[in-house]
Amino acid sequence: MVSLDVITERSDPAVQRISDVVKHSRSAVRTVLIEDAEPLVECIRAGLDFIEVYGVESSPFPDEVLAACRQRNIPVRLVAVPIMSNLFKVDKKPKVFGVARTPRPWSFNDLSRTTGDIIVLDGVKIVGNIGAIVRTSFALGAAGIVLVDSDLATVADRRLVRASRGYVFSLPIVLASRAEAIDHFRHSRVPLIAFDTDGDLAVSDLHDADEPLALLLGAEKTGTSQSFESIASSTVSIPLNPDAESLNVSVCAGIALYERSSWNLPARSPSPRPAGNGRQGAPRRSGRPVRSGHRGRPGR
Repeated sequence: MVSLDVITERSDPAVQRISDVVKHSRSAVRTVLIEDAEPLVECIRAGLDFIEVYGVESSPFPDEVLAACRQRNIPVRLVAVPIMSNLFKVDKKPKVFGVARTPRPWSFNDLSRTTGDIIVLDGVKIVGNIGAIVRTSFALGAAGIVLVDSDLATVADRRLVRASRGYVFSLPIVLASRAEAIDHFRHSRVPLIAFDTDGDLAVSDLHDADEPLALLLGAEKTGTSQSFESIASSTVSIPLNPDAESLNVSVCAGIALYERSSWNLPARSPSPRPAGNGRQGAPRRSGRPVRSGHRGRPGR
């Protein structure tokens, strides 16, 4: 069994570091708290800059986290139970967690270096839905995500880190106002495809598109905004039972990305960091979307 140093004194600088990052209200978000083994390992793989990783003295330290930390030379220590109780007074106490420096925000310029599809979420504010879409987007090879008027101040939001299981740092995610996003996509060469109740195309028509697409999905209640729809190249529907009201937006994103997996997955490679190189393209399928008379109702 590996012997790890234990933090037993409140005067240890790590105690203040952890205390600062667990505060629910911070004027400047310079560090982020990553909790639990799976998100920790994923964030380490994604290249997040960890200051230190911690376990609880009373619990076994996960082998997979320790191996990942050693590979990246990340310091690991245990925290004594009384100090943990003081640090996480009302929050659930994680058995393993880390403090990392918040990475520089992604920009539209970063997205322009990618070759895969972009998910655009217009006014989606439920963090659980956003987190699920982040995980699905990473799994099915999307190049990035644009969160439009999401009410999130940073992708390092603790709720989003939890909801995405740490995958929020594994692909480019841009926070933008609606005006900023519309201006970008108006001048972008990437076709904007809006999901709508009465779309011109069926979602299956997206399968053979031989170019990257920006897939626009709106909030559950309000849908996509008219200003976005006015610059969309096409609208798309998902066939549904007519007695069903709608699909959850995260389910819609999953269906869309599954149809596009033959484009996005073959050339899947690690996403560039904000200042890094873009993804390398690969030969793609031929064909373009064709009109379909089959219309359904997408989720909103």
